[in-house]
Amino acid sequence: MKVVLATDGSQTSAAATDALKKVALADGDLVKIISIVDMAVPLAIDIYGGYLPDTTEIEKAAKESAAKVLEETEKKIRAYFPDRELQITTDILFGTPESRIVETAQEISCDLIVLGSHGHNGWERLLLGSVSDAVIHHAHCSVLVVRAVS
Repeated sequence: MKVVLATDGSQTSAAATDALKKVALADGDLVKIISIVDMAVPLAIDIYGGYLPDTTEIEKAAKESAAKVLEETEKKIRAYFPDRELQITTDILFGTPESRIVETAQEISCDLIVLGSHGHNGWERLLLGSVSDAVIHHAHCSVLVVRAVS
């Protein structure tokens, strides 16, 4: 089995990681853990005014944070399956989360995508969009969306 686990270090991502314990993984199965850094230019910046902020430091901090999240998530998964010889890989990706998750799943021909739901209400979903909703509608494989228990 090939699984893509998308995480951003949030409570819902932790719940998704915990849900992976219930998946029947066997020796040799692949778990690819990804964290996506979305460096989209904020709408409040006037790109026509000639000013574009230097995002180098922001990108560096986001990469460091993502690396830490991936390391912690990998340790958790290895602890969940101490008797299994799983292939666990990690990757920091750049771009929009929904497209990068679906692309990664297609690249490795995965069987399951696991991700958390941030539980936005109707207005928030309208304004912010829903990564999990987009993944569900564009993925070629099964998708497990996990809610965090408050």
